[in-house]
Amino acid sequence: MIVIGIDPGSRFTGYGIVRSQAGKVSYLGSGCIAAGNGPIAGRLKIIYEGVTQLVGQFSPDCMAIEETFLSKNVQSTVKLSEARASAMVAGAYLGLEVFEYTPQQIKQSVVGYGWADKTQVQYMVRKILCLSGSPQADAADALACAICHAVTASVTKAMGQGVAERYSVHGRLQDR
Repeated sequence: MIVIGIDPGSRFTGYGIVRSQAGKVSYLGSGCIAAGNGPIAGRLKIIYEGVTQLVGQFSPDCMAIEETFLSKNVQSTVKLSEARASAMVAGAYLGLEVFEYTPQQIKQSVVGYGWADKTQVQYMVRKILCLSGSPQADAADALACAICHAVTASVTKAMGQGVAERYSVHGRLQDR
């Protein structure tokens, strides 16, 4: 399984691509889509086109993206949400299933601590993927998101497909 991880941002959107195979995660690529400082519509177009290009280049099976967190600056939260939506629409339009993870879930899966700082995430991404150097912070966050999904998917598969689907909307186990 190839996963593209996205760390959305209105100026820089990090991306990381990993392959998960036989319980091992390996590095395929990472970087940032630089959207600049222009009008937001133009930046969203750059993000959309960048994600589209990456999907064409790496042919991922799915996308993992960080959920929006609320900041004190409402305007920043709105722009972050717009960047996130642009990336999600690009992936969905190209047929990818999109999985969302909170920053705490991502950090917990990679570092073992949901409140880890960026340097801890960079360090663990470097160690997990056996990289010679630390990726740029946005790319490391995107790689962490991709790793989080790869780990989550492999655990879900090991537990047996459909375990979560057996629960109804009311939280009761359904008979099959």
